Amino acid sequence: MSSFLSGRTIMVTGATSGIGYETARQLAESGATVLLHGRTPDEARSAVKRLLATADVDAELLRPCAADFTRLDEVERLANRVITGHPYLDVLVNNAAVAAPERHTITRDGNELSFQVNFLAHYLLTHLMEPALTTDPGGRVVNVSSSMHRTASIMWNDPNRTRRYSRLAAYAQSQLALTVFAADPRVTAVSVNPGICETALRPLYGHEGAAPAEGAAHVVRLCDPAVEIVNGAYYDRGERMQPAAGAIGDRTVKRLNKLADQLVGQCA
Repeated sequence: MSSFLSGRTIMVTGATSGIGYETARQLAESGATVLLHGRTPDEARSAVKRLLATADVDAELLRPCAADFTRLDEVERLANRVITGHPYLDVLVNNAAVAAPERHTITRDGNELSFQVNFLAHYLLTHLMEPALTTDPGGRVVNVSSSMHRTASIMWNDPNRTRRYSRLAAYAQSQLALTVFAADPRVTAVSVNPGICETALRPLYGHEGAAPAEGAAHVVRLCDPAVEIVNGAYYDRGERMQPAAGAIGDRTVKRLNKLADQLVGQCA
């Protein structure tokens, strides 16, 4: 068992299935203490049990935690619990994601479902956890994005897409926002497209994907403090590439932050 991440604490959102689950496995197998986030406490605990039954990991390295990202108050409570229990966090992997539903769906907080779960919840979580995120070399945020951000535009005046809803456009918008968010100067962050994998999101892409473990390996590589990163960099699997033109520029970052602050009502 490799131990190149020994002594490091890493949180993975959406760690109960797919790429998130495999990312948690590979991180723990590499010696990191991993906070596995699930939508409910039962789902998070179940993921830990599955890992202990199938992977070569130490039970002490796995810590379940939970919050339903369709409820921003749960995201806030999660951040507070993590900071209290783990005041020193090396890496936050913002991975949790849902496919936009066929029908336009608004959360209790008033946001389009996929925009909230895939982006706004991570925006809020990241900034609430800033006090715990280390500024030491290697400390970072890794946003798990998608090549689909290249097809997207952010509807600044109607981010909930109430006037013209398409599930593909809504999902793509959430991935573009997550990619833009990596360039936020308040934290050191990158975004990565792990490639199309056989997960619950795969039908959005219309063709077959790789094993989730393959996509997870690209995420795990960016958690390694030996891999130097530039804030806001975008990786397509293992290769650094330019993101979409709409994902770069200080003005875009500031505009997105202003919009997100308004929608989460917490960080303004």
